[in-house]
Amino acid sequence: MGTEEFWKRRKAGPRGREIRRDLPRNAAAKRLDVKIGFSCNNLCDFCAQGSKRGRGAGRTLDEIKDALSRARGAGASAVVFTGGEPTLHPELPAAVRAAREMGYAAVQVQTNGRRLAFPDYCAELKKAGVTEVSPSLHGSTPEVHEALTHARGSFAEVVSGIRNCKKLGLYVLTNTVVTSRNYRDMPALARLLAHLGVDQFQLAFVHLVGTAWENRKWLTPRKTEALPYVKKALDVGRAAGLPCYTEAVPFCLMKGYEECVAERVIPEGPVADAGFYLESYGDYRRGEGKAKRPECRGCRWFRVCEGPWREYPELYGWDEFRPVKK
Repeated sequence: MGTEEFWKRRKAGPRGREIRRDLPRNAAAKRLDVKIGFSCNNLCDFCAQGSKRGRGAGRTLDEIKDALSRARGAGASAVVFTGGEPTLHPELPAAVRAAREMGYAAVQVQTNGRRLAFPDYCAELKKAGVTEVSPSLHGSTPEVHEALTHARGSFAEVVSGIRNCKKLGLYVLTNTVVTSRNYRDMPALARLLAHLGVDQFQLAFVHLVGTAWENRKWLTPRKTEALPYVKKALDVGRAAGLPCYTEAVPFCLMKGYEECVAERVIPEGPVADAGFYLESYGDYRRGEGKAKRPECRGCRWFRVCEGPWREYPELYGWDEFRPVKK
């Protein structure tokens, strides 16, 4: 997806993350999301970056440092390196060192997790100054995970990577994209994540931009269809004492699980993306990326709820969303 198409497709912004999106421990901190390149060794059906992966070489180290310096000067004290797949960038360790030298207290790498299977590379990242890793795991078995990533062996690599990072004492927060192919697997996945000893997990409803938009008709479950399984997964996490969250699921669908709504704890801050710099991803997300309808004004959660990604009601309408009485 080129820059022009990017803004045409509802200003799709950074990866739902990719959302982003994690780090509730640093929710009070201002955090920079910097995309250092768009190459990737997976071919995920839900990729929000779409054709950006064909852009070739990523940011130079000097360009990464410029983004770090700009955000640091504006008060950012945390940074997440993402992409594409940031661990494919040869300058990632150097970029991490630069961030720490500038005074960034928290440095996260958001990754598909495959390269974390190499213990020496994990140790290199920690030595450079990484404090947190956010690997993606989309199923409790190779069959479920790899049906979405289309990368043979990726499940075992991510699991090994989680174990390697935990051995090093890194904070591990995983991200899972909820789709029609894996939502029934969410409880089993949560049990696996608890067994692996992750520190936190997030279940992010698929964001229909990039490749996900192209696959939207078969990739997207109705939220009300997926949520019983998602909530069972949250039950597993809460029973294990883990912080666990959903993303892009409005409060009206989360009765009894309101504390698990990730939007309450997503750090504010800028995003350095392909060819542009957003001063506030939070402002974009609330003002452009997500949507609410007039009826939402009567909901008790109106002031804190962001609504779904706006592409979702374009696909399924608003019938699932009913304001909660004040």
